[in-house]
Amino acid sequence: MGVNLKPIIVKNDIELEDLRDRDLAVDSSNILYQFLSTIRTSKGMPLTDKNGHVTSHLVGLLYRSTKLIYEYNIPLVFIFDGGAPTLKAEEMKKRAQRREEAKEEYERALERGDFDVARSKAMQAAGFSSSIFQDAKILLEYLGIPYVQAKGEAEAQGAYMASKGDVWGVNSRDYDCLLFGTPRLVRYLTISASRRPDLVVLEDFLDHNGITREQLVDMAILMGTDYNKGIYRVGPKTGLKWIRRHGRIENLPDDKKKKVTPHYEEIRRIFLEPKVVEDYSVEFKGLREEQVYSFLCDERGFPKNRVKTAVERMKQFYEREI
Repeated sequence: MGVNLKPIIVKNDIELEDLRDRDLAVDSSNILYQFLSTIRTSKGMPLTDKNGHVTSHLVGLLYRSTKLIYEYNIPLVFIFDGGAPTLKAEEMKKRAQRREEAKEEYERALERGDFDVARSKAMQAAGFSSSIFQDAKILLEYLGIPYVQAKGEAEAQGAYMASKGDVWGVNSRDYDCLLFGTPRLVRYLTISASRRPDLVVLEDFLDHNGITREQLVDMAILMGTDYNKGIYRVGPKTGLKWIRRHGRIENLPDDKKKKVTPHYEEIRRIFLEPKVVEDYSVEFKGLREEQVYSFLCDERGFPKNRVKTAVERMKQFYEREI
């Protein structure tokens, strides 16, 4: 879910053209979830092949990614989550419970023929299996699009790569990327004409609010993160006011400090000293055309003419890069 910084965020509305030639690290879980929750049948079911394998994420990955890479020349590097910190277990349990509740509501809506509600609940019930990530990696491999398997959180790995200058920024909807230190966060990287991307520049955001990144992390801990429950009724504006006034969690008055999670120092380290992979590649590897057709058309039942469109984009992209 990530930290809600929207009320105090400083963003720039940009065009896709503004991202031309800008390498971006993509938070794979974040993006694949969008595909899984939105690319569905009229009854809210995900797209599947004849054997029941979910293909919604492959549809989005194939068509949107190749279009962004070829038509807008935005090189994408996909980052996959590794092991989550122990403190995230409770949040993951809550998410699983919410998905299960949404699934039950979806089934009840289907029974009464309320397909609008069914579709909405199906989107909320969308989850991941290991095969979904594996299929995504296979497709990226055959298209030659680079990906990195993170040690920990994908946002942390992407932020590290951006801070090193190996990518220009991170594409995710989660503001957590800013806590992990990405210099630039691109939200809503979509080919839809109805939505323009948002660009958040970390330095501008921090300067505008008069805080450091370390203070941003402390503020997030007060509000609540994926690793802790926040203080009741402390949102971004209140959290910002407290941190501006007191500087850091240790300086809070006792009546406030006693409400802070006892794990705050460990959570700080998660954001400020995350586990990352240092040996990675952002280079495109070349198209494996036969394998793309075999995997998508023969194994997953994609129409060959639609796959051809994406393949031609990648062929022309590689020809242009030579």
